[in-house]
Amino acid sequence: MRFVLSAAVFCSVAFAQTAGIDLGAIDRASSPCNDFYQYACGIWMKNNPIPGDQSRWGRFDELAMRNRETLKSILEGAAVEKPGRTSNQKMIGDQYASCMDEAAIEKKGLAGLQPTLNRISKGSGKAWLAEEVARLHAAGVNVLFRLGPTQDAKDSNKTIANLSQAGLTLPDRDYYLKTDAKSEELKAKYVAHVQKMFGLLGHDAARAAAEAKAVMEMETALAKVSADRVTLRDPQKRYNTVTLVQLGQTASGFAWDAYLKSVKLGMDSFNSATPGFLTGMSSVLAAASAADVKTYLTWHVVKDAAGMLPKAFVAEDFQFSDATLSGVKELAPRWRRCVVMVDRQLGEALGKEYVERTFGEEGKQRTLKMVAEIEASMEKDVQSLEWMSETTKKQALEKLHKVANKIGYPEKWRDYSSVKIVRGDLVGNDERVSAFAFRRQLDKIGHPPDKAEWSMTPPTVNAYYSPAANNINFPAGILQPPFFFKGGDEAANYGAIGAVVGHELTHGFDDSGRQYDGDGNLRDWWTEEDGKKFKERADCIVQEYGAFKATADTNLNGKLTLGENGADNGGVRLAFMALMDAIAKLDAAGGKSMPAVADYTPQQRFFLAYGQVWCQNISEEAARLRAVTDPHSLGRYRVNGVVQNMPEFQKAFGCQVGQPMVSEKGCRIW
Repeated sequence: MRFVLSAAVFCSVAFAQTAGIDLGAIDRASSPCNDFYQYACGIWMKNNPIPGDQSRWGRFDELAMRNRETLKSILEGAAVEKPGRTSNQKMIGDQYASCMDEAAIEKKGLAGLQPTLNRISKGSGKAWLAEEVARLHAAGVNVLFRLGPTQDAKDSNKTIANLSQAGLTLPDRDYYLKTDAKSEELKAKYVAHVQKMFGLLGHDAARAAAEAKAVMEMETALAKVSADRVTLRDPQKRYNTVTLVQLGQTASGFAWDAYLKSVKLGMDSFNSATPGFLTGMSSVLAAASAADVKTYLTWHVVKDAAGMLPKAFVAEDFQFSDATLSGVKELAPRWRRCVVMVDRQLGEALGKEYVERTFGEEGKQRTLKMVAEIEASMEKDVQSLEWMSETTKKQALEKLHKVANKIGYPEKWRDYSSVKIVRGDLVGNDERVSAFAFRRQLDKIGHPPDKAEWSMTPPTVNAYYSPAANNINFPAGILQPPFFFKGGDEAANYGAIGAVVGHELTHGFDDSGRQYDGDGNLRDWWTEEDGKKFKERADCIVQEYGAFKATADTNLNGKLTLGENGADNGGVRLAFMALMDAIAKLDAAGGKSMPAVADYTPQQRFFLAYGQVWCQNISEEAARLRAVTDPHSLGRYRVNGVVQNMPEFQKAFGCQVGQPMVSEKGCRIW
């Protein structure tokens, strides 16, 4: 099956060198005006079932898999102990070798974890708990809450300390709080899973059952005081200044002084992203027994390390975390899990090797050119908006002109030289890398933000907009087919990577991003009337997408996905405007307009390329999970939800009023 998948990818990419769309993916038996997603992707979906070790399979996943094959080659070469390895290659190679050595991991057993488990079992007292939480945070185990840096939302030149909720195992607080039959069944399976994991630690059945019950009760109590995901999308609600004295008063169940001393952070004020949680967490700790708190800590240590432990732990963790939650049928090959691990732990060290092998200057320059064209489209779009006042337009354009573009990889690579990687010590290496990352993050506090820093590693198949830095970021990993075709059809490039560029740019003006100004400050630069008009248009998208079904019994959350849906709609429109400008320039230069390819006009190829980027198959379990936790809509709705709002699409394919891909409302913000 995997060979067939690989062959299909090769054929698609080979054809795309000249056209940029996959003609073999198109379901010609369906109508583009009835279900454009089915039309663009139907045969692809039929020929590309979900691999056994995946919960979904799409064009993003195809590219990510190709990137992992490249990373595997890099890491296998770096893992060979031979003269001439650079310090960077030695670091990533030795960690990859440590991960791949299953025999050594089996032999070592729990030895790497035992000092932490022993320390927890022997601890007592309020100050000890705070110090232990500090040690676990430094090791990358996010019990109870998170501490880290954040750009001051009201002064973008400052980095301040930020406290936020954490400490749950299930994907979302609602997993603990819902009482429908499916939720109750899942909670029972979770408790059974925790019990089995404690059993693998050597605890007898009665003790493991009691420990699993204690974990569930404590996490449920934390879930009850956690903010929901829609609330967490609102930057105004995430900005709350609190002093250390106030923390001691409102969250007195935790020894904050002892914690801050342990993490070596001398601060007397913080931003509390979730103030209600910190107060509630304090109450949860006060109500729980010391034994139950230690059980909770032990669970999170084991859960965090499960993928680095002997096979029995890996298998049980997979059975619940992947099979039960996401519908994955088989464990991914060891090499793939190890590639992902090294990318997560030492991402820029590995990314530097990846960039040297794969990413050329030409790709960067062509992407920058397209970014400039789409920014020009947004300027035209803002100027043409009938619903926005000139006062707000002026502010919007000022912000747009300040957007910075980061393409491919960091200008300055991260220095990991202080991290000690010991071949054969997988758990210890992870703890040392986590300690390095935690310290590095805390050391940012009190200093101006580094806007050149990246939040994704270079091989990542993704992109993002940072409202605090007002920049758009495109890692090298995504600047490849099916998003970007060197020498391919420009119409398809605008529909694929162009839509991604437009998407990220629009995030600066979505329901969350619009609350920041061009310098990254949380400031309302809208007139009151324009703010109301924006909300009316946003509410249209909330209602539209909230009616889409992820599964038979689960709808998308229109409020949770508003930012991404708005960015999809705005981004495709901006990219299409850029395409039409490019065609007009060709015509003006001598009538050499973009020709039809395989009977598809440039406009049709634009939409086909956009639609085919989102071709995917997804398990019912994963669809249900993403509907609750993911701010992005499922692939089908990222396509149909956009095109049904676009007269440009309807004109390109000759769709008529009354057909499904012609929305009666036609939601539009940008």
